[in-house]
Amino acid sequence: MRVHICAVGRLRAGPERDLVDDYLSRFDRTGRGLFLGPAQVHEVEDKKGGGMAAEAQLLSRVLPDGAVCCVLDERGRTLSSPDFAGQLAGWRDAGRGDVAFLIGGADGLDPSLRDRADFALSFGRMVWPHMLVRVMLAEQLYRASSILAGAPYHRT
Repeated sequence: MRVHICAVGRLRAGPERDLVDDYLSRFDRTGRGLFLGPAQVHEVEDKKGGGMAAEAQLLSRVLPDGAVCCVLDERGRTLSSPDFAGQLAGWRDAGRGDVAFLIGGADGLDPSLRDRADFALSFGRMVWPHMLVRVMLAEQLYRASSILAGAPYHRT
C-alpha cells in the first residue's frame, strides 16, 4: 500500500526536512517487505491567498483516486502506536492500494475535506505546527512498520 503525505506548504531545508526524509527512508526500507510504501510527499501552496477553501482544492488535486483519505485533525481519534500500526495493516489487508494523510496549513483543514475523510487522526488535543506534524507522522509511519515487522524500535 502506497503512502502519500499531502500537505500545505513547502518544507524548506533544515532540521524538520532532515527528520522527515530520514524517517520516510526508514519506513520505505522496513515497510517494503510488509507491502507498505513507498511514501511520497505532495506539497501544495496557495500562492493566491485563498485560505482553507483554496488549500482544500489544491489538496484534492494531489489526493490519489481511491485512496483512503486520512486527515490530521485535533478533533480526530487518538491512537496508540500499536493501534496506528494495526489501522495501517487493516487498510493494507483490505486491499487498499493507497492511503493519503492530509495535513492542512496554519489554519487547519477546510471542513469539506474533514467531511469527506475516511478517517481523522489526532496527535492529541494540543495544536501542533503543521510543519512539525509532518515529522511526527513520518516517525509514526516508521514506528508502525517497525511494530508490524517485529523490530525492537518500538518499546512498550
